[in-house]
Amino acid sequence: MNDHPPANGSRGSDPYRTLRLVALIAAIAGVILLAALAFVLSYGGIHALARQAGMSAGMARLFPIIFDAMLVVSCVAVLLLRGAGWWRRGYVSTAFGCPYTGRVDPSRAVEVAIRLLDLGVDEVCFGDTIGVGVPVQVATLTGLAAAAGIPLERIAYHFHDTRGTALANVAAGLDAGVRCFDSAAGGTGGCPYAPGAAGNLATEDLVYFLDASGWESGVALDGVLIAARFIADALGRPLATKVGQAGGWDPATGAATGRA
Repeated sequence: MNDHPPANGSRGSDPYRTLRLVALIAAIAGVILLAALAFVLSYGGIHALARQAGMSAGMARLFPIIFDAMLVVSCVAVLLLRGAGWWRRGYVSTAFGCPYTGRVDPSRAVEVAIRLLDLGVDEVCFGDTIGVGVPVQVATLTGLAAAAGIPLERIAYHFHDTRGTALANVAAGLDAGVRCFDSAAGGTGGCPYAPGAAGNLATEDLVYFLDASGWESGVALDGVLIAARFIADALGRPLATKVGQAGGWDPATGAATGRA
């Protein structure tokens, strides 16, 4: 990218205004796309949420209309991003279970993923938003997605470690041919609409697992541990992840690595 303003730019003008505007639109579009699809798996989930919030039946009936409007905006946003050459990912949230309607049929999650790909996203990410998925479900969902024509290289997973199954789910995804998984240093994150939900799969746990299993991630564990400790300090809480506490391990010497 050329860091200099164009020769014909007016004195005192901001040459990066358009770039920043596009970045802002992209960020907003990403939020809208995720929010619009968070309850796409079930209108029943929308009504359940409305009832839980104490809304009247009339107000609850407006939720599907609002959802449809958000989906239209998301479609426009994706088209704009595609025209601008931006890479686009769509999330199928609560792909394994919903806090309001229970178990999610994996075929329904695949149906939403196909809609996202038709919409123009480059990659679809199935999210275990409330951390209820187990490895056999990951294998089933991946198999259904592949059978429906979704290329494995366009599939990603987003696991929360609420019930301690995130790494096992990654292993199942790897066995099924998926190679992209979300994580967060220090296991930060959570789910605002799922009481008791833990954070995301910790990057340090994931990197240790991949390294020890012979997978090349291109990520240095020691660097991730530094970042995880920094985040924990900034949040004012102890680093509670497994590898964050124990550090890595050098099989040649038997010594822990990366510990503070």
